[in-house]
Amino acid sequence: MGDIVRISIDDVRAAPKVLLHDHLDGGLRPSTVIELGDAVGHALPSTDATELHRWFIRGATSLDILQYLETFAHTVGVMQTADAIERVAYEAALDLAADGVVYAELRFAPEQHQERDLALDAVMEAALAGFRRGERAAPRPIVVNTIVCAMRTATRSEEIVDLALRWRERDDHVVAFDIAGAETGWPPSLHANAFRRARHEQLHITVHASEPPDRELIADALAHGAERIGHGVRITADIDRRDPTEWRLGRLARSVLERGIHLEMAPSCHVHVGAVASFDRHPIAELLRQGFSVGVNTDNRLMSEVSVSSEVHRVANTFALTWHEVGQLQRHAMRSSFASWELRRHLLDDVLTPAYASAR
Repeated sequence: MGDIVRISIDDVRAAPKVLLHDHLDGGLRPSTVIELGDAVGHALPSTDATELHRWFIRGATSLDILQYLETFAHTVGVMQTADAIERVAYEAALDLAADGVVYAELRFAPEQHQERDLALDAVMEAALAGFRRGERAAPRPIVVNTIVCAMRTATRSEEIVDLALRWRERDDHVVAFDIAGAETGWPPSLHANAFRRARHEQLHITVHASEPPDRELIADALAHGAERIGHGVRITADIDRRDPTEWRLGRLARSVLERGIHLEMAPSCHVHVGAVASFDRHPIAELLRQGFSVGVNTDNRLMSEVSVSSEVHRVANTFALTWHEVGQLQRHAMRSSFASWELRRHLLDDVLTPAYASAR
């Protein structure tokens, strides 16, 4: 593994990074929330950017899932016009590029942006226009692809997967389908027809599976075509880790390992939603070292007060990762991305591998 040294935040910021799990409505700038809220008359907890930022963070760090989810009422609430959606997408691309992200998959649920009767196609058009404008204006090269989510507590998944397929024909940056929202009691099997349609049309699938019933939820996601698992931290429920020198894998964990199913880890978020007890008890480093395909993600940059660089830096130094292991996390994510084969090869061979080849 090489000599273990403390990795600096400057090195992490300068290095190319890959982001596969980030919600568009969870990464707004506080100042943008205020300006958009004022434009549409949406009342906010505060109109001071610093205080509003603290309010969003308190919702996550309270470790109360209801307070955490309440914060999205305000980010989604100000994203109900085409101009607002385009601006948020544009700024997301800029912010990620400035943080050294070279490839990102941002996800959102179009059905949540219709409170003012905006058509689904108009929602998609605005988001994609914002991403493309952000790519062109970014200070560093970045490619932003889009994952379209249906809300798992609703009944529109077949309509939403058709929306994703329709827009994939217009813009090949639309790459995958997901279901988001409350998970316990809302398994992927409730949306079997939508997943069947996605599989039939070769649309990539990733599925959130981070809540109880643990193994059953992950297994159900895989049974309906998930190529990656959103979060997936509860895979440890199928792993006997009592002996640190030897893990005993259950059938599900072994299948995930042997099939190379990628786990889209977001450690800070996992603490905030109660999936793990504390950051230093997160299994990401152990999973990496046992051969699982894992990556570092932000989930909701605003609520969890994280950037890709800050999260990678914290993971690296909490678990004494080598620079090579930090690179492994990025390569795992890139190999498991839904980018075209050509783009994956280019970023792996010409960007990521050289950057993580030298020791830090």
